[in-house]
Amino acid sequence: MLITILALLAAAVILPFKPRPLPVLGQMPEFALTGQNNQNVTLASLRGDVWIADVIFTRCAGQCPIMSAHMQAIQDALPAGMPIKLISFTTDPGFDTPAVLKQYGSHFGARDGQWIFLTGSKAALRRATVDGLKLSVMDNPSAQPDNTGDLFIHSQKLVLLDQDGRIRGYFDGETADGASQALAAAKSLARP
Repeated sequence: MLITILALLAAAVILPFKPRPLPVLGQMPEFALTGQNNQNVTLASLRGDVWIADVIFTRCAGQCPIMSAHMQAIQDALPAGMPIKLISFTTDPGFDTPAVLKQYGSHFGARDGQWIFLTGSKAALRRATVDGLKLSVMDNPSAQPDNTGDLFIHSQKLVLLDQDGRIRGYFDGETADGASQALAAAKSLARP
């Protein structure tokens, strides 16, 4: 029995640990949206980078600031030069113009070119977030007109996509643990 335990411990030290590959859970469809610097962003322009995506809106008073703070923590923990981008899709394109998204991103220390905030037509955003990322996003039918922070109901998930735009994982965007897991998985995909 002792010899078996020692053999297993020796094997664990000598043999490198190989984590299970992340599953392929879906494919992001083509999209064309506008970033906070008025740049055109498409699936093709993100090809070659691993990315972590979420859905927020700038007037959100609930989960969005928490999720954005976790995205900021991911950005701050990324090693320089690692091909990982952060992508935040708005649910409120009528209000979240590129200028509004740029100001929101500045509040969270978003680095140009690394953390991109996307807006566009409501239909294009829904195709990307609901049909593509498979996240729930909907107008809040019980929202009061004077409470703009409650206009939308949306997923709090972080979505990990690989260099080919394939969905490789979902993580809890409202917890530091979920953000850490997303970062670790993104790093594993970004390594050659």
